Amino acid sequence: MLKKIFSALLIAITINAQQDSSLVLPVTPDASPEAVELLNYLYSISGKKILAGQHSVPLLGSLRLPAVHKATGKYPALFGQDFGFSEPGTWDGINYRQQIVDEAIKRHEQGFIITLMWHAVPPNMEEPVDFSSAIQSRLSDDEWNDLITEGTELNERWKSQVDVIAWFLKQLKYAGVPVLWRPYHEMNGGWFWWGKKKGENGYKKLYRMLFDRLVNFHGLNNLLWVYNANEVKPGVDSYAEYYPGDDVVDILATDVYSEGFNRENYDELLELAKDKPIALGEVGAVPSSKILEEQPRWVWFMLWGDPFGGIQSNRQFFEIYRDEKVITLDELPWTDIDTIKVHYPVLK
Repeated sequence: MLKKIFSALLIAITINAQQDSSLVLPVTPDASPEAVELLNYLYSISGKKILAGQHSVPLLGSLRLPAVHKATGKYPALFGQDFGFSEPGTWDGINYRQQIVDEAIKRHEQGFIITLMWHAVPPNMEEPVDFSSAIQSRLSDDEWNDLITEGTELNERWKSQVDVIAWFLKQLKYAGVPVLWRPYHEMNGGWFWWGKKKGENGYKKLYRMLFDRLVNFHGLNNLLWVYNANEVKPGVDSYAEYYPGDDVVDILATDVYSEGFNRENYDELLELAKDKPIALGEVGAVPSSKILEEQPRWVWFMLWGDPFGGIQSNRQFFEIYRDEKVITLDELPWTDIDTIKVHYPVLK
């Protein structure tokens, strides 16, 4: 199965390279072949197609996948998860991390593209934590300065926390799983402890510290680095304010919950991205076919919540999964449905 996947990707990349006269390399030095293949696939669909994605949560594992199938008759191309932060057995329980890794490997084997994130615990606290009192807490200016200063107690605590997640990401590296990695997301809003930290010693410094720790210290070369902000609106800063630099970002993304996929946000992110792919890292409701026509550069959308009900109708969800621009699992170039035996209600 993996040989078939790699062969299909290499053919696609070869064609793309012949057309563009160059192969796009990830920002990670000596990136894994799988990461190179995935990034070039994203470039190849940019402006033409968009991947359907579905986020899950630690407690639910992949249970939202059959729910998507029930609503649409199809599976998403993109499977998202969060490494969590809370008490074992709860919605975001830290005890599910090994299960998340095992699930990611299994879904990769079936053809899914994997995207992962982590609502990181502030370095002045220990896991597990409560969301509102920890993830949404604030570091004082002195604490922030200690965090970004090499060798301080808070800096060393931060390294230890990152090292825990690195151990799980390394398992994916050794399994040949490329990961769309969305660290410290929605930084242009003020609701997370890493948010609204301006200047070269603010968020940009933290992002680059994480890049250095995971890439240069831990040797993780299977990650595609996603700079994932929040839609710009009153109280939320511009995308450019916290952008850490082209040398540490493969893909730019934004989360859309309240602004209705407005053109201003699309244009602003596109201007910052230039030729890099852009994505809808999280959405509260799937975009309409009209939006996809007007904003063709999105390469994926990932629905954050349940796949039907809530703020979108079942019909709206069904129709977007049937749109000719939307790529689902069965339409990925390396997926062989007969081989992987994807069927409802569960993937086996």
